[in-house]
Amino acid sequence: MRGSGGIPVQYSDAELRHFMAEALKDSRQALPVCLPNPPVGCVIVRGHDIVARGFTQAPGQPHAEAAALLNLGHVADPHDLALFVTLEPCAFVGRTPSCARALVASGIRDIYVGTLDPDPRNSGAGIAIMRDAGLSVRVGVLEPEVLAFIGPYLFTAAPRA
Repeated sequence: MRGSGGIPVQYSDAELRHFMAEALKDSRQALPVCLPNPPVGCVIVRGHDIVARGFTQAPGQPHAEAAALLNLGHVADPHDLALFVTLEPCAFVGRTPSCARALVASGIRDIYVGTLDPDPRNSGAGIAIMRDAGLSVRVGVLEPEVLAFIGPYLFTAAPRA
């Protein structure tokens, strides 16, 4: 994470786990309306404070990241924000735009992801989009706990959006 003036700020492992646990808590609110999409949660953090939250809405409505960005509203300097999301942001465009590209456009530079999305349309492609754009992306924060919850909802033959 970067503080004011772009100076890097480091989160402790305990802080990383705390913020991802908050995103995981929010992901539970997505059920059952999000199905067949997985229940994903997201928090946006400035310093040590959560400033916005989101979770996946009904198909065709905002995914967790987009919902959190909408709840955040306009921010003069998004570079001092960090985003925590339980599942890799989508790379593809379906009924909704690509969340990975929306994060690139948002100006948030530090992204923490609980686990990769095994959907063949993603499977690391969302991470690649963000890293190729210069974002700092860390994958695997609180991954066992995230997978314990979201695992049953990950890639199936049912179409997602």
